[in-house]
Amino acid sequence: MKMRQLRALCGFILLSLAVLTNARPKAGPEQKCKSGPVDLVFLIDSSRSVRPHEFETMRKFMIDILNTLDIGLNATRVGVVQYSSQVRSEFSLKAHAKLESMVKGINQIIPLAQGTMTGLAIKYVMTEAFTAEAGDRPKVPNVAVIVTDGRPQDRVAEVAAEAREKGIEIYAVGVARADMTSLRAMASPPFEDHVFLVESFDLIHQFGLQFQDKLCGMDLCLESDHGCEHICESSPGSYHCLCLPGYTLNEDGKTCAAIDLCAEGKHDCEQICISSPGSFTCDCNKGYKLNDDKKTCSMIDYCSFGNHSCDHECVSVLNGYHCRCNEGYRLLDDGKTCQAIDLCAEGKHDCEQICVSAPGVFTCDCNEGYTLNEDKKTCTPIDLCAEGKHDCEQICISAPGVFTCDCNKGFKLNKDKKTCTNMDLCNTVEHGCEHQCVSTPGSYYCICPEGQLLQEDGKSCGTCKSANIDLVLLIDGSKSVRPQNFELVKKFVNQVVDSLDVSAHGTRVGLVQYSSRVRTEFPLNMYHTADEIKAAVMKVDYMEKGTMTGLALKHMLENSFSEAEGARPSSRNIPRIGLVFTDGRSQDDITEYAKKAKEAGITMYAVGVGKAVEDELREIASEPVEKHFYYTTDFTAISTIAENLKLNVCPEESQGEIEVKDPCACESLVEFQQATMSSLEQLTQKLSGMTARLEQLENQLLSKK
Repeated sequence: MKMRQLRALCGFILLSLAVLTNARPKAGPEQKCKSGPVDLVFLIDSSRSVRPHEFETMRKFMIDILNTLDIGLNATRVGVVQYSSQVRSEFSLKAHAKLESMVKGINQIIPLAQGTMTGLAIKYVMTEAFTAEAGDRPKVPNVAVIVTDGRPQDRVAEVAAEAREKGIEIYAVGVARADMTSLRAMASPPFEDHVFLVESFDLIHQFGLQFQDKLCGMDLCLESDHGCEHICESSPGSYHCLCLPGYTLNEDGKTCAAIDLCAEGKHDCEQICISSPGSFTCDCNKGYKLNDDKKTCSMIDYCSFGNHSCDHECVSVLNGYHCRCNEGYRLLDDGKTCQAIDLCAEGKHDCEQICVSAPGVFTCDCNEGYTLNEDKKTCTPIDLCAEGKHDCEQICISAPGVFTCDCNKGFKLNKDKKTCTNMDLCNTVEHGCEHQCVSTPGSYYCICPEGQLLQEDGKSCGTCKSANIDLVLLIDGSKSVRPQNFELVKKFVNQVVDSLDVSAHGTRVGLVQYSSRVRTEFPLNMYHTADEIKAAVMKVDYMEKGTMTGLALKHMLENSFSEAEGARPSSRNIPRIGLVFTDGRSQDDITEYAKKAKEAGITMYAVGVGKAVEDELREIASEPVEKHFYYTTDFTAISTIAENLKLNVCPEESQGEIEVKDPCACESLVEFQQATMSSLEQLTQKLSGMTARLEQLENQLLSKK
């Protein structure tokens, strides 16, 4: 119906052209043909080939047509676009609501006078002129009248087809040099109604004259015996017949025949096609049902009814079902029950040792200690010894899949039943013992003759001097010691060091100074020669302040004798010796860590000077206290203690006048100490005056500071 209305409106335009032409005499006042609303756009060629007087003829041509139209925003809207090498809209569909302003706009058009880009102009009309923004109305026919005098310089067929698909009805009017092929490519079908070609612009009025009778004529479908069997559709001055959906127009152009899609094979039914005019439905053969897609068929699944009673699987067939068993099972005579096929029990196998059955099949296996061969049937004993899959240290004795271990002569099998112990290593290895090798199961050790000790290498023997120890000295750096006495303390430490066999593998020495806090001057593993240690001692700075002996003992136990600071592992049985040097009463409790140090296996020596408390020194010292406790009233006498202390570490090196009966055991230490203390008392009396004088000088120096 939209097409019918569109064509009637376009016919109305053409009729108006015919009425206004000068070639036809006018009888009476002009009549405007009333029709429904239409949106009309003139697309005029203003290329340089259009001469000025010809353009004026085209301008008059448009004005004459407008005079026959019912112009208005709710009636016919008109827009004008001119084109050459470019496109320019002169006014849009919504620009003018009255004929007078529209005519004025046409008279003001100035030609572009360039090329002929007709395709570009059609594209513009489609995308710009017939838009809501430009005034195009929905559901109102769109009509474009193209007037040109030459061949387009661009492609028009594709863009014109796109415009027609969007509902724009195109009239192509060619003048003089216009190309008929291009006109037909632009115009809407049928071409006899939409394509016009005249010899010159002066004859353009014939565009209306040729179709005057058609455009405003009668509706032949209503006023004539059209003979259409189904539908008659009018067109300007003519009509044609149409058929209802599902029918096709016969060759007589009037009668209709039903379209049999089934007969024509234009269906996708799987089994049966049932035809109706222009359509079809699908059906299925007996025993099948139509699927949800209404095209394909599926056999009726009788198994789905749930009354088959098959033991394993129900198989639907046409018009019924039968039972089937899973692989490895056989169907019994009742046609429903399944029984497993046991090939092992039936003897239908060729396994050498073990047959493992599964329904309808079997696999072979082997007894323990055997492995299945590549033929998956026969078995071979597993020789773990030959395959190296054992952990016997010496001899492997194989049995199928297992093994036992044994040892060579002179060895015995251990409890782990794998490893062997040499029962006489001293006679079978280069033990290197200097004196005597003693065998133990799987090991040996060296011993030395009486009076000598085994050295660090575990093989050689030596005197007491080369015995190795880990020695940590705790020296009091409190304020009461005073700087000049602290220098004597450092000399005391170096005297002790001189008496030792210091090396990385021999004796190790560490030094800790304490006052109100504790400071490690150097750990056991820092220096490996006596010279290095002595040089480090002389660089130690005096701390001053309080006397926290308990804190120092704690530090020694937890840090100084740790492996991190150079103490050797307890398993090596290297003696650990701690020597505390103090000149006064401790300001904290010493009981706990003095006890813990001795319980940890540390041999503790206590050396006191001046105001040191004897009870505290005795509490620090190891048993027997008499061998591990020293005291003097004056710092100047501590060098004597250092000389005698050397006897306790290595008695045979004594330079004193006291005879030692058993140097290594040091059993006469108490006797020596008593004689030494007597000598020290005499020396103390001689030096007491000197000490007082030194204190007086020290006070004077401090007061000057």
